[in-house]
Amino acid sequence: QVQLVESGGGLVQAGGSLRLSCAASGRTFSTYNMGWFRQAPGKEREFVAAISWSSGSTYYRDSMKGRFTISRDNAKNTVYLQMNSLKPEDTAVYYCARSVTGSAFTIATMIRFDSYDYWGQGTQVTVSS
Repeated sequence: QVQLVESGGGLVQAGGSLRLSCAASGRTFSTYNMGWFRQAPGKEREFVAAISWSSGSTYYRDSMKGRFTISRDNAKNTVYLQMNSLKPEDTAVYYCARSVTGSAFTIATMIRFDSYDYWGQGTQVTVSS
């Protein structure tokens, strides 16, 4: 059974930064693409960023480009989301997810919820104005 545990969320002022972590169980973490999603109150869950298993490729939602950076450390079974220049509209619960076995690393695939089969419990990020 795969478990994903997010951490690093909290309350930050607009313009501040947070670094989210997602620790994964299992010995095959390095062979899976990983993604971050978020869900704000009253809104649907949306794609934030994704990283290929080798860290060779990344994708971002347009509104995150230049502000957020996804990375991973396969030796530590951990994926990160560095969030800078945070805005009140970034307030949401942030989830990490593991891609389905064999899924292609394309933007069309990585933005889809059904491209992921394991999800963490989420970590709350609140940005005050």
